[in-house]
Amino acid sequence: MSFDDFLKEAGKSDAQAAEELGCTSECVRLWRLGKRMPRSEAMTRIKNWSGGKVTAADFYEATEQAARLGSIEKKGLKPRLEKFCHPRKPVAKKKDSQDSIDQARILSEALPYMMRNSGQTIVIKYGGHAMGDKDLSAQFAHDLVLLRQVGINPVVVHGGGPQIGAMLDKLKIKSKFIDGLRVTDAETVDVVEMVLAGAINKQIVSAVNQAGGFAVGLSGKDGNLIRAEKLRRTKRDPDSNIERILDLGMVGEPSHIDPHILDFFEQSDITPVIAPIGMGPNGETLNINADTVAGAIAQAVAARRLMILTDVDGVRDAQGRMIPRLTAAEARSLIDDGTIEGGMIPKVETCLAAIENGVEGAVIIDGRVPHALLVELFTEHGAGTLIEPG
Repeated sequence: MSFDDFLKEAGKSDAQAAEELGCTSECVRLWRLGKRMPRSEAMTRIKNWSGGKVTAADFYEATEQAARLGSIEKKGLKPRLEKFCHPRKPVAKKKDSQDSIDQARILSEALPYMMRNSGQTIVIKYGGHAMGDKDLSAQFAHDLVLLRQVGINPVVVHGGGPQIGAMLDKLKIKSKFIDGLRVTDAETVDVVEMVLAGAINKQIVSAVNQAGGFAVGLSGKDGNLIRAEKLRRTKRDPDSNIERILDLGMVGEPSHIDPHILDFFEQSDITPVIAPIGMGPNGETLNINADTVAGAIAQAVAARRLMILTDVDGVRDAQGRMIPRLTAAEARSLIDDGTIEGGMIPKVETCLAAIENGVEGAVIIDGRVPHALLVELFTEHGAGTLIEPG
């Protein structure tokens, strides 16, 4: 029985159902109209509440029926989507027919993975070559829209180091570095915020909206999402063995994530796109590493997956072979023996911190792979290195 039919049979309004299920009326409305799949825990409550009359299969059927009956048109999306829809072609030749069958088989094989992830939150750190390449950027935006359509709640955190450097050069602002780390002074942080929360953020939002989705751009200042404190690094003098503090200026690290504003987006069709800018104790702007922000947000929202898009195919072993799966203990061992080195260390440490604080798994993905998100979430082998508890 559909959720809508059950509510009618039981004589329950959206508000009454919401109160009894412990959710919002908006959630009930979206479930009833077939526009949203409940998360796994909500699905369990609904099944028990309805006496087993409403199941996950009923929600999948309602979602498909809503699409067929024109829910897209009712939401005002159809005019925006029509230009992306291919007209139906004439009867296919044998080869084309086989291609269509192969496409159908791929979709069928992806169904168990779609069901497993439906209703779950996925936090994605978006950066590197995947963000700089026009074709990959367009594919990323379309993939986000697809994730929403199958009931997944994506949260995007983006970087932008190269774009910041280019803007500083354009404005003839000379960057200062300490041991390879950029010092962000008051003048520089204004440019950082302009590039991250302005240009890059809105480019991603526009791409998602152009692909037929709904996206809204945020920085950590919005809704007190990211409270931060200044990052202090230390360096030990090899001769005196004395540690000295490296002051990197307006560079921060998250001290508190308030996911309240993200809860609102989870109950809607809107995908949040977050610039890694935090607010310091005195309201000052702090620039934060995007990987670190993504990891902290994944912990705060208890995400099923943290996905870090980068420019390598994953973690490699001592022989240079990509490792598809690691436990946390194995990852720490590879850091300790020097197999994991350089810029991969902080990425893996971000993944470890996430899975130690409630995230089910973290993946370092090759963002250069077309449709890397879909390959990772909806296929058996994935697109990078999955790190899991253990």
